[in-house]
Amino acid sequence: MKVLVTGATGFLGKYIIAELTEYGYEVIAVGRNQQIGKGLENEKVSFVSADFTDIYSLAGAFRQKPEMVVHAGALSTVWGRWTDFYRSNVLGTENVLKLCAKTGVKRLVYISSPSIYACGQDQINIKEYTPKENHLTNYIKSKLLSEQRIKAHPEVESVILRPRGLIGVGDTSVIPRVLNISRKLGVPLFQEGKHWVDLTCVENAALAVRLALESSLAAGQIYNITNGQPRQFRQLMDEFLAAMGIKARYLRLNDQLFYGFARGLETFYRYFHIYQEPLFTVYTYYLLRYSQTLNIDKARAELNYHPKMTLSEGIQKYAKANRKH
Repeated sequence: MKVLVTGATGFLGKYIIAELTEYGYEVIAVGRNQQIGKGLENEKVSFVSADFTDIYSLAGAFRQKPEMVVHAGALSTVWGRWTDFYRSNVLGTENVLKLCAKTGVKRLVYISSPSIYACGQDQINIKEYTPKENHLTNYIKSKLLSEQRIKAHPEVESVILRPRGLIGVGDTSVIPRVLNISRKLGVPLFQEGKHWVDLTCVENAALAVRLALESSLAAGQIYNITNGQPRQFRQLMDEFLAAMGIKARYLRLNDQLFYGFARGLETFYRYFHIYQEPLFTVYTYYLLRYSQTLNIDKARAELNYHPKMTLSEGIQKYAKANRKH
């Protein structure tokens, strides 16, 4: 079975390739970073340098006749121009859909995001639903529109995955952000860090992708993906910082003042058209203040998804690879 993977040179993409090739799949790895891409090549993996926002560029990869596609490529960041998010995440997904339909791809697995659930309140055990809209960030807005585009193409059999808070060796987002804030100010703490958070070891997200390609029950479905191990924020940070050999420093903050500060920063950045990510945003505040855990019963039942790496194992693996000796 031949599978085309977009975003192959990214954090999740590399783990998806490792998971698929371990189980005998041939992979067409699509990405823009030629140096990383060439390093992925072996007897089971061929690399194609292509930009999925350019349908003519992407068409070259589809000439290798993939039977299935994993669309993991995206512009994934908290802040930026709407035009950039729209071009990458919405129009790019449309390009993938068009080529899947044209070439008769059997199934498309799309990597979406549970950030679409984000709001200013505690949410525990969220089941799969799709908000009509969420304008909290341009990224969230673009992922919702991308899901709508997929549902508007029933001729392409699709599965949507929403993996929560990916962590692992090679992470360039979740853990580095925490370390950066910790070094500069201390880890922001609201309500003594007793709110609940869900994370996903990247190895488990890659497993979910393979299962989504294989399950006969998955066609047309949406699945939350996590480790299934919600933790209180302070407890999680204590374990992670201890594993890294970093002394825990916490910055206790007032909810209302911090929210006002984050909102003010966003207003300032928008007014002066600053596209570099602010140190704090309202979305960051929601992550640090409110509980959000996902129900993964549907993935367990229909994908037979059972995480192969615990959260503590993932933390230790990351720490071993990144700890300064």
